[in-house]
Amino acid sequence: MEAPPSMTGPRTFLSLEVSWMTLLRSLAFLLGVAAVLLALRSAIQTFVLPRSARDRLTGMVFQAVRRLFDLRIRWIHSYRDQDRIMAFYAPLSLLMLLPTWLGIILAGYMAMFWGLGAQSWGQAFWLSGSSLFTLGFATADTRSQQLLIFSEATIGLILVALLIAYLPTMYGAFSRREAAVTLLEIRAGSPPSAAEMLIRFHRLGTLDHLSHQWVQWEQWFADLGESHTSLAPLVFFRSPQPEHSWLTAAGTVLDAAALVASTVDVPRDAQAELCIRAGFVALRQIADFFRIPYNPDPHFPQDPISICRQEFDEVYQRFAAEGIPVKPDQERAWRDFAGWRVNYDTVLLSLALMIHAPYAPWTSDRSPVLPLAQGQPARPIHWAR
Repeated sequence: MEAPPSMTGPRTFLSLEVSWMTLLRSLAFLLGVAAVLLALRSAIQTFVLPRSARDRLTGMVFQAVRRLFDLRIRWIHSYRDQDRIMAFYAPLSLLMLLPTWLGIILAGYMAMFWGLGAQSWGQAFWLSGSSLFTLGFATADTRSQQLLIFSEATIGLILVALLIAYLPTMYGAFSRREAAVTLLEIRAGSPPSAAEMLIRFHRLGTLDHLSHQWVQWEQWFADLGESHTSLAPLVFFRSPQPEHSWLTAAGTVLDAAALVASTVDVPRDAQAELCIRAGFVALRQIADFFRIPYNPDPHFPQDPISICRQEFDEVYQRFAAEGIPVKPDQERAWRDFAGWRVNYDTVLLSLALMIHAPYAPWTSDRSPVLPLAQGQPARPIHWAR
C-alpha cells in the first residue's frame, strides 16, 4: 500500500537537504586539507628543501610587498634614502611569510572543523584559532575534532620553529658574502671599479700574481650560486653600507678578470678564466631561479654587450698611462674582452635592476640589453615568481 503524498514529500525533501549538507561538508573538508598542504609545501620549499626550488606562494608575498616599497620610493630622489627604505624590504617580506602560512592554515582547519560537524563557521573559527595558537580555550566535541586540534597546534609550532632556525642559517650565508664585499672596497674603491682594482694591484707590484685572488673569488661565486638559490631571500638582503652590494662586487671582479684575460699583457692565468666561468654560472643560476631571460650560448658580436667600444678604449688608454702593460693589438683585446663579458652582461644588469643595486660603473649605471638570441624577441623581466 503506497504512503500518502503528504508523508513522502517532506521526507524526500529532508533527505535531499541532508545529502546536500553532507556533500558540502565533505567538500569543505577536502578544500581545507588542500589549503593546509599548500601552506606546508610552501614552507618546506622555502625553509627546508636544500636546493633551488621556486615557490609560487612565497613569490606572491614578495611581489606584493615589493609593490608597496616601489610606491614608497617612487618620489624619493636620494639613493641613500631609497636604500634606507629598501633595506627593510627583504626582512619584512620574510617575516610576512609566517602570518601568510598561518592564515592559510587557520582557514584550512576552519573548513575541516566545519566539515567534521562544527555547528557554525563561527565555532569552526573559534576551534581553529584556539588550536593554531595553542590557546586552549576551545574544546572539541568529537574524537576526530580532537585529532584536528592536536595536528593544527603541532603545525603552528613547527612553522614558528622553522622560521627561528632559518634565520641563523641565512645570516651565516649573509656574513660570508659581505666579508668579501667589504674587503673589495680596499682593492677596488667605492663604488668598485674593475679598472681601479687592477691599477691598485699594479701600483703594489702584484699585477702578475693574482691567482690567489681569483681562487678566492671563484670559491665566493660557488657559495653565492648555492646560497642565493636555496636561500633565495638573500638576493634582496642589502649590504650594511649603502655603497656596497654583492652584485656590484660580482660585476667588478668579473670585469677585472676579463680585462686581465683579454687586455693586460701578463702571462696567461687560467685561474682568472675559471673565476669568470664560476661567476657567470652563479649569476645564471640566480637568474634561472627568478626566470630572468638570457641567451645561454651568446657570441659576440652577434649578441651585443652594454659596454661600448669607447668605454673600453678609455680603460685601455688609462692602463697605458698608468704603466700597466697592455696587449698591442687593441682591436683583438676589445673582441676578447667582449667575448668574456657577453657571458654575463645580460644577467648582471638584469639582477642589478631587480635588486635596486647602488651605482657602480659597468654594472648598475646602465640598462640590460634584453634582445636574446638571433630571431628571439625581447621578453620582460620577472623579478620574482
